[in-house]
Amino acid sequence: QVQLVESGGGLVQAGDSLRLSCAAAGRTFNTYAMGWFRPAPGKEREFVAAITWVGGNKAVADSVKGRFTISRDNAKNTVSLQMNSLKPEDTAVYYCAAGDDFMLRAPWSWGQGTQVTVSS
Repeated sequence: QVQLVESGGGLVQAGDSLRLSCAAAGRTFNTYAMGWFRPAPGKEREFVAAITWVGGNKAVADSVKGRFTISRDNAKNTVSLQMNSLKPEDTAVYYCAAGDDFMLRAPWSWGQGTQVTVSS
């Protein structure tokens, strides 16, 4: 069992930056992948970014590539999502997730979500 707690959301203007963090507790941190999702039209949640703990492999959705960066801090058991050049269409609740699959096709733990609002 892994508990995930997100932080860092807020209200910003278009072009601004935000950094989301997800703290994990429970299962040994370096044994699973972690990432971020957000709701999307026609989907409950769409993939945003993911990172493995062993090796540091990363993946980012095309919609945010070049603007969002995922990183990890092994010492603090946290994963972060640096979001730059934010757009109004990035407005969403962002959820942290954990799973065995690098692309998080079947996450087995979710955080409660953190709201990001980007005004134009």
